[in-house]
Amino acid sequence: MEKNIQQKDAGSRKPLRGIRIRTLNYVMILISVVLYVFLVFVTVFASRKYDAMMSHTDAYIDYQELASLVASGSDYLTEQVRLYAVEMDPVNVREYFKEVYETRSRDGALEKLQEYGTGQEAYAYLHSALQESNRLMGQEIYAMKLVAAAQGQDLSEYEDIQEMELEEQDLGLSPEELVDRARELVFGSSYQDSKAVIEEEISRFLDSVKGNMQYAQQHSADQLKRIMSGQRILISVLFVETIMTFVLILCLIVKPLHIYVNNIKEEKRLDITGAYEFRYLALTYNNIYELNAANELMLRHQAEDLRHQAEHDPLTGIANRGAFEEWKTLLKAKANPLALLIIDVDKFKLVNDGYGHEAGDKVLKKVASLLVETFRETDMPARIGGDEFAVIIVDITIEKKQIIEEKIGSLNQLLMHPEDSLPAVSLSVGGAFSHAGFHDDLYGKADAALYVVKENGRCGCRFYEDCSEEGLLEEG
Repeated sequence: MEKNIQQKDAGSRKPLRGIRIRTLNYVMILISVVLYVFLVFVTVFASRKYDAMMSHTDAYIDYQELASLVASGSDYLTEQVRLYAVEMDPVNVREYFKEVYETRSRDGALEKLQEYGTGQEAYAYLHSALQESNRLMGQEIYAMKLVAAAQGQDLSEYEDIQEMELEEQDLGLSPEELVDRARELVFGSSYQDSKAVIEEEISRFLDSVKGNMQYAQQHSADQLKRIMSGQRILISVLFVETIMTFVLILCLIVKPLHIYVNNIKEEKRLDITGAYEFRYLALTYNNIYELNAANELMLRHQAEDLRHQAEHDPLTGIANRGAFEEWKTLLKAKANPLALLIIDVDKFKLVNDGYGHEAGDKVLKKVASLLVETFRETDMPARIGGDEFAVIIVDITIEKKQIIEEKIGSLNQLLMHPEDSLPAVSLSVGGAFSHAGFHDDLYGKADAALYVVKENGRCGCRFYEDCSEEGLLEEG
């Protein structure tokens, strides 16, 4: 160009040399096409890697649900055999075998795990938990056999119980001794140790799966990071090329594009301006923008609804057992003092039988509402079973147990003297204190204290620490 200028200045009539605008436009179009193709390719590839990361997350959630099925199935069997050992109601036996042969939560979880094709090590952990649970079934069925023999109940319809023979050492026991023997089998330390083994195997399963998922996610994340770096480079080059194109095109295109870039940066709808093509583009973009905004809002609401449903009991509206288990896990890492209360609605079955299930549901809602009103906002009430509730009280020591006792006393007064049309009920409450976070045997201690309350007339509140000092708990 400098040579051309010099020639022009010298009066030369040779034609000017340089790049023609038409040729430059063709080059720019070609560069744009190539860059856009690469950008689409990189974007699609990045989308696939993102989908891979999400699939790993979804798989881990599925594995957590399977582990929860094994744990909840085992806990349900424990609950039913313990209820039978305490209340001696054949309904608990029926529910026990219904879980074993009809619902099949534990076996179903292992079958699904095989379909998912997880690693052999992880499968072995969950399979070991199921085997330990199945081994406990023999002990549980024997305990039911003892109770049935003590009460003279005919459980011949249950083949597993019918085929179970009493051991020679138990043949000469009195009915009371048979019941005590059965309770020792399902409440004793040996039984608790076996339950701990099940929990440990499930925990190992989740740790193994989590490790595999984290490795896979990290691998996908590293690849996605490299892809995104390439995408940023392509976008930068495309931006530069676009700026160069703007310098060469007419104001009819430059002006609306400038306005649109500002609108996009400010995350606003595009102004309807410029040529027909740009007006059409703005209308299309605005439609997509509004649709995306609506979809995002809808998805956010759906996610919030799903999380609320997953963590709350549908009947009472307070936290469910799943949320309670998450609290326990979180509080294990805390060093603050706390107390755990296990709460049973006394003789709740009589309410259902005498007044109907609708009245029973209303009673449970009432109990849940009173628990929320009675305890602090920082405390954690939850429904963990049919008529069983739990409350984790944070930042409290045993010196303040009288406050809890007074709260429970007030609750029982309200429930036993209702001002509404609901039947009168009462609460049995067992509690235990921890000076440093939630530990594994805290639930068992609170449950043992609850057992003392039930054995001494129900409708009250006792703490494990007091029961131990008074010698109300058996060593074992």
